[in-house]
Amino acid sequence: MRLIGLTGGIGTGKTTVSNYLNKTHHLPIWDADIYARKAVQPNSLILDNIVENYGTDILLANGNLNRQKLGEIVFNNQEELLWLEKQIHPYVRDRFEQNIQQFVIKNNEPGYHSSDRYPTAVLVVPLLFEAKMTDLVTEIWVTYTSPQQQIERLMKRDGLSQEQAYTRINHQMPLENKCQQADVVLDNSSTLEILLKQVDSAIAHP
Repeated sequence: MRLIGLTGGIGTGKTTVSNYLNKTHHLPIWDADIYARKAVQPNSLILDNIVENYGTDILLANGNLNRQKLGEIVFNNQEELLWLEKQIHPYVRDRFEQNIQQFVIKNNEPGYHSSDRYPTAVLVVPLLFEAKMTDLVTEIWVTYTSPQQQIERLMKRDGLSQEQAYTRINHQMPLENKCQQADVVLDNSSTLEILLKQVDSAIAHP
C-alpha cells in the first residue's frame, strides 16, 4: 500500500498535482485544507473556541468564520498561528487516520481486488512536516518552485500584495528543507507538461 504525502510551499502547485492524480490516475485524494474548513463550520467546538478567543467580530454575518480577518491575525503573529494550529491539526489528523483505516479495511476485504499493484491514496498536507504528520504516509512528494514564482502565483491567485505573499511563505518551513526530506521532488518551475511527466514517472516507480 502506498500513502503519498503531497506537500510543498504555498503556491507551488499541490492542487494541480492532486487534481491530475485524481482525474488521470484515479487515486483517492484526502485534502487537509478541506478538513480544516470542515473543522470550523458553524456550531463546531473549534469555531466556538475561535470565537471565544477573538470575539464575535471574527464571524461573518451568516455565522461562518471570516477567514480573511483570521488570516490577518495569525499570519502577523506567530503565537496566534500556533494557537490556531493546535485547535485544527488534531481534527485533521483524526480524519486522515479514519480514512487510512477504512482504506486498509477496503483493500483487505474478501473478494476485493484492486487493479493497482500497490493500492495508493494521496494525502495533500501543506503542513505535513510542520504538523508532524509524516508518520501517516509511506512516501513524501514535494512540489517545488522558486521563491519568486511562489510570490507571483500567490499575488495572482489570492490577490495578495507582495508583502502579504512573502509573509505567508515565511510562516512555512523553507521549501529547500522540505525538498531535502522528500522521496520525490516535483519541479514546477517550468511547463505544466513537464510537471505532469514527473508525476507520471513517480507513480510508475514506487
